[in-house]
Amino acid sequence: MSETPFVGARPPARPHPGPVAPQIGPVNWRGLWTLYLKEVQRFIKVFSQTIAGPVVSTLMFYTIFNVALGGANRTVGDTPFVEFLAPGLIMMAMVQNAFANTSSSLMIAKIQGNIVDVLMPPLTAGELTVGFAAGGVTRGIIVGIATAIAMLIFVPIGLANPALIVFHAVAASLMLSLLGIMAGIWAQKFDHMAAVTNFIIMPFSFLSGTFYSIQRLPEAWQTAARFNPFFYMIDGFRAGFIGHADTDPWLGVAIMLVIDLALFFATYRMFATGYRLKA
Repeated sequence: MSETPFVGARPPARPHPGPVAPQIGPVNWRGLWTLYLKEVQRFIKVFSQTIAGPVVSTLMFYTIFNVALGGANRTVGDTPFVEFLAPGLIMMAMVQNAFANTSSSLMIAKIQGNIVDVLMPPLTAGELTVGFAAGGVTRGIIVGIATAIAMLIFVPIGLANPALIVFHAVAASLMLSLLGIMAGIWAQKFDHMAAVTNFIIMPFSFLSGTFYSIQRLPEAWQTAARFNPFFYMIDGFRAGFIGHADTDPWLGVAIMLVIDLALFFATYRMFATGYRLKA
């Protein structure tokens, strides 16, 4: 005679399956977004230093060239000097802050010893590169927009080719963001970072045609200026405002794309190999 189970009896307990690991997929979008937000919130928290400060510094440059050096009475070709100068100053503020954002983030993380918090999560070298670079681009664009708005109070700024403006704003900010990542990984102390800023970033910025047209330079110096990648981002960005460039704008677009791709690959390799990041 078979036994009949008691009606209403509790069925035997089944083992708990335990937590299910989240499926990341080909791209860790949540981790990438978290890294990006960290980079953005990092500079937003010190708004007066990272955004307001560069705007004030740029306006001081404008005041010096316009008032103290008589820029209001000068022209560059058919363009008033102040209208020629403004786009270059905006671009300088953008790229310097894009570089500062990524380089300082990595440098401080290495010195404080919390770089492991970035390297341990399941983020690939490409995701790390994109996350840090996007944060630097965001800061550069925000500083550029804030500076342009402040400039509008003092000088009329036209829009001859908005597509050129947007492209060079993003491409130039990306270029300096990637350079900042490379510098932050390479540098082992703040003296190294200062050397990169003082002997590479600043000279290339000031010799890029920000304050002058290279058409006024001797032929040999014009040739030398065309080997400066900063010249193409300044020239193309300015052309988007005033409608005139010292070189073919499409050549500048091509050069910026090639440089950004090369820097992205170099940065990717530094993360992938753990160069100066892993003991």
